[in-house]
Amino acid sequence: MTFKRHTVTAALPYANGPVHIGHLAGCYLPADIYVRYLRSKGEDVKFICGSDEHGVPITIKAKKEGITPQQVVDKYHKIMGDSFKEFGISFDIFSRTSSKTHHETASEFFKTLYDKGVFKEEITEQYFDEKANQFLADRYIVGTCPKCGNDNAYGDQCENCGSTLNATDLINPRSTLSGEKPVRKKTKNWFLPLDTMQPEIEAYIDSHKDWKVNVLGQCKSWLNAGLQPRAMTRDLDWGVKVPIEGAEGKVLYVWFDAPIGYISATKELFANQELGIKNQDWELYWKDKETKLVHFIGKDNIVFHCIIFPAMLMAEGSYILPENVPANEFLNLEGNKISTSRNWAVWLHEYLLEFKDKQDSLRYTLCANAPETKDNDFTWKDFQAKNNNELVAVLGNFINRTLVLTHKYYNGKVPAALEYTKGDILLMEEISKFPAKIASSIEQYRFREALGELMNLARLGNKYLADSEPWILIKTDEKRVQTIMNLSLQITANLAVLMEPFLPFTSKKLGAMINLNNDLKWNDASRIDLLLAGHQINPSGLLFEKIEDETVDEQVLKLKNSKMLNEAETNKSEVLLNGDNAGASSASAAAAKADITFDDFSKMDIRVGTILEAERVPKTDKLMKLLIDTGIDKRIIVSGIAGYYIPEDIIGQRVSVLVNLAPRKIKNIESQGMILMAENNNGELSFVSPTKDNMNNGGAVK
Repeated sequence: MTFKRHTVTAALPYANGPVHIGHLAGCYLPADIYVRYLRSKGEDVKFICGSDEHGVPITIKAKKEGITPQQVVDKYHKIMGDSFKEFGISFDIFSRTSSKTHHETASEFFKTLYDKGVFKEEITEQYFDEKANQFLADRYIVGTCPKCGNDNAYGDQCENCGSTLNATDLINPRSTLSGEKPVRKKTKNWFLPLDTMQPEIEAYIDSHKDWKVNVLGQCKSWLNAGLQPRAMTRDLDWGVKVPIEGAEGKVLYVWFDAPIGYISATKELFANQELGIKNQDWELYWKDKETKLVHFIGKDNIVFHCIIFPAMLMAEGSYILPENVPANEFLNLEGNKISTSRNWAVWLHEYLLEFKDKQDSLRYTLCANAPETKDNDFTWKDFQAKNNNELVAVLGNFINRTLVLTHKYYNGKVPAALEYTKGDILLMEEISKFPAKIASSIEQYRFREALGELMNLARLGNKYLADSEPWILIKTDEKRVQTIMNLSLQITANLAVLMEPFLPFTSKKLGAMINLNNDLKWNDASRIDLLLAGHQINPSGLLFEKIEDETVDEQVLKLKNSKMLNEAETNKSEVLLNGDNAGASSASAAAAKADITFDDFSKMDIRVGTILEAERVPKTDKLMKLLIDTGIDKRIIVSGIAGYYIPEDIIGQRVSVLVNLAPRKIKNIESQGMILMAENNNGELSFVSPTKDNMNNGGAVK
């Protein structure tokens, strides 16, 4: 079927932490490639995303940091949005589910289903933490997974085996708030009757046999087990309030609320006149049958996007259903599963700081290793090899030789092709096939394959130059060299157009070098006259730079340090569980230092301060540069805490500062004081902070 327009969504990321490479490889990069391709084809497409700000992980993060949930989501919404933009993820809008528009849209959606009598009101027993005096949402409960035996499965999902669970499925459940075993307590909630809707849902799934095997397999597994009613409300205080009487103290279930975020974000997009969108109706992108709706997600979201959200849309009645849900598997890191809690990750915002102007090197590696059919692995050595051996040695080498020779022989003007050989004609036929081959792979969501075809075009150009040897032939047959260089430049122009979905920064850079018409679209790439004879190209430069061993060694070392900290934390936990902590602590504590007088102590001026800004010191593993408000001034302090804290996580942290320590230069940064830290038996550091909120900056520590 041919569609008039496309609505493409990427999974809403939880606003409880930054974006890492697993997120990128799972859904954001493939979605961006797909959307950029559609735009290049001239299609009407809207690319929708935003932060999911009502999940229980938000409240967990807030409790951990001692701040409000709103402060958490404000912080990470900005970090994620800025990182996505700098990485070239070209959302039409990156909204948020805490917005007024979203609350109104989600409430209205729930009320529509409620008024239609879709929900079943049931009083059930839910887990309740008597010590914390509150009902426990799924993520506040951990226990043993009944399917794989993982002792730390959540109440909604086991991250070890990927199974979707109910909290009551867990063996030996315990509350993450108090550590206590929860009790069951009666409460009223509203359930979506997936059991009675199963025939309709099953027919919908069966009508999409072209979906990826992993997606269909997980859907079939759920359907074969028999769908069960699922509560669409929760006993929480953070989220979209349930908009009916008798539901006080309850909010919408995050998996009811979050996917509606795609709809509310689209509404916001069309309401933003500054974007130049006028006289258009957002409903066309959600309710018109000539619109193709595609959800890009990771495999842990398959059930919610293929069963629960479609069931909600079916029940409402006026919305189109997803045409495809191309879910990827997981990306591992250096042979181990990515874990945000263990800091076993490559964080996008840190990569962008440490690898300036190398967005496309990471885009290329993540696409080339995309976990499309099975879990795949990212290693820093492979990242280096992909950059040096493919981007530099193949793509960059061909383009650099072509442009350098054009400037050398023709002062940067495209020479005319005078006479084509049989080999030239075959080459032109091959060039003309690449747009369709790459497009076919993209449209089937096989992005690794599509990227491979793009590189095959670069390899074709390299081979043509190597076989033709214009640098030798120029001495004997200048006319032949004109044709060779003309065709090499046509391949270069084709590459500039076709690489844009995959390598947008490189495409723009190359387009500027060859002075390419910015209006060229995908279908133009089948031509061999993109650059006319006499066309002036601009001065050229290297498209890619080699990545040296020292650079990746530093990244590997950073991960090794994380691993060591994780092992130390595990050992510490084992000691606590065995009841040996007290003895170990006293036995390993360092001996007291020599006595000092009170006068010695009184010379130290220690004040309460607040961290305003934090960033890692480049080319170091331990140092962090902090801007601290001491109450008497704002000053820079360099501290060796980078192995224990993430910069974004400590902004707003209150600390104790030795303010009259003589300044000294550390890595060419003048450090004006010292942060007081506590050290445990494993050498791990923790802030020494005032425990009461009424201690103002500048307050003296005595």
